[in-house]
Amino acid sequence: MSILYLIIGLAVGSSGIYAYFHMEGGKRLKKIQAKNEKEIAKIEKHLKDIEYKSATAETKLREKILDAKNKAMDIIDNAKKDEIEGRKKLEKQEQRLISKEDVLEKRITENEKIKNNLTKESENLKVEEEKIEAVYTKQKDVLAKITKMTTDEARQILLNNVERDYKDELVKHYKKIESDIKEDSGKKARNIITQAIQKIASNVTSESTQTLVQLPGDDIKGRVIGREGRNINAFEHLTGVDVIVDDTPGAIVISGFDLVRRYVAKRSLEKLVEDGRIHPARIETIVQETKNEVNQMMVEFGEKAVQEMGIIGLHPDLVKIVGRLRFRTSYGQNVLKHSMEVGYLSAAMAAEIGLDIQIAKTAGFLHDIGKAVDHEIEGSHALIGRDILKKYGLPQSVIHAVEAHHEEIPFETPEAVIIQAADAISASRPGARRETLATYLKRLQELEDLANSFDGIDKAYAIQAGREVRIMVKPEEIDDMGAIKLSNEIARKIEKELAYPGTIKVNVLRETRATNIAK
Repeated sequence: MSILYLIIGLAVGSSGIYAYFHMEGGKRLKKIQAKNEKEIAKIEKHLKDIEYKSATAETKLREKILDAKNKAMDIIDNAKKDEIEGRKKLEKQEQRLISKEDVLEKRITENEKIKNNLTKESENLKVEEEKIEAVYTKQKDVLAKITKMTTDEARQILLNNVERDYKDELVKHYKKIESDIKEDSGKKARNIITQAIQKIASNVTSESTQTLVQLPGDDIKGRVIGREGRNINAFEHLTGVDVIVDDTPGAIVISGFDLVRRYVAKRSLEKLVEDGRIHPARIETIVQETKNEVNQMMVEFGEKAVQEMGIIGLHPDLVKIVGRLRFRTSYGQNVLKHSMEVGYLSAAMAAEIGLDIQIAKTAGFLHDIGKAVDHEIEGSHALIGRDILKKYGLPQSVIHAVEAHHEEIPFETPEAVIIQAADAISASRPGARRETLATYLKRLQELEDLANSFDGIDKAYAIQAGREVRIMVKPEEIDDMGAIKLSNEIARKIEKELAYPGTIKVNVLRETRATNIAK
């Protein structure tokens, strides 16, 4: 019985468990089915949205395709219209060309007719000219037979008669024209030059060839000379100057034409005296230091001069070359001061005349730049200066004025003439240049010899320190017209062959004396 009850209990329990799990499974199944239905609903909705969007996109695509077709048709229609208009224009141009060709053919035909007519007329004219020439030749032959003279002889007689009859009037007229021109041009030139000179004020004293070095006492002279003169010999060898130790109290004289060497020697000697150690090795050291200082000074002098002149844009290397002119002289005149003076004068004269002031000033300032290196390069300083300025890219107008200021190149610009005038003014001012007696006498002799080289000269004298040459002519060989021509020829020859500062006046004198004896 107990086993039976056990079996029945198990059966009842199993049935309950099965019913429970069956009921729970049903609930879960319903939940899963509900969830699936929701997901299916969402999917169906999403598919409907996709179908709607697809239909909308297809509609828009069809509309765009339709619009594109319409635009394409419009483009094709416009292209056809343009083609039709282009054809019409081409047809019109073709018609115009045809009409122009017709006109040209007509003109060519007319020109050929005119050409033929001109050719015929030209031939007729040649025939007429030949006839006239024959008549003229016949007349000359007849005239030559009558007068027994050739054409050239008759022409010369006619010219001689005219010259004889109107000689005095021609001389007076020529002198009057020459006097008027000289008076007017002289007044204008003097006015321009005077105003230019008045605008500048500068010293014109020439540089000396000697420099005096002051000493603290005469006992230092022996140390400068050194044992057996080795100190002074070493000093002169290194500096390239002459050192004069004489009886002058408390001073030593340094002599030399090169300003750089004299300045280096002066500064070196002052340093040696101040230092007290004077021997060949120390002299070499001091001289080298002083040379380096002077090179730096050249750069400073160049920069200062360029700033004072107000010239901008020059290459730094060119400025250094300008500074070297501070230690260069020409007939005793300092070249840098002379260059600055010429620059100021050129600018002032250019302003008076109405030319380019900056070009005139720059060319005047740099006109002697070649003198800074003319001891290193062969050739005249004007042409050397031209090459230097070309190297550093200055304007052609400035280069030409520099190369032509000594008339080695013909003048092409008015600025070039101004530079030459300013150079002569600066060089010829009293005291500006120093000239040795031998050079001075040689210049006067050359001037007299040149004047005496012409025919018909009786005597020639160079006066006023070579500023005027007075020439006495033989009156029986040179007449009044010949005297005028002679003064002109001598002046041109002086300009061509002689070198001189300023200007030279050529004065030709002709004296006629009539002598008779009363008995």
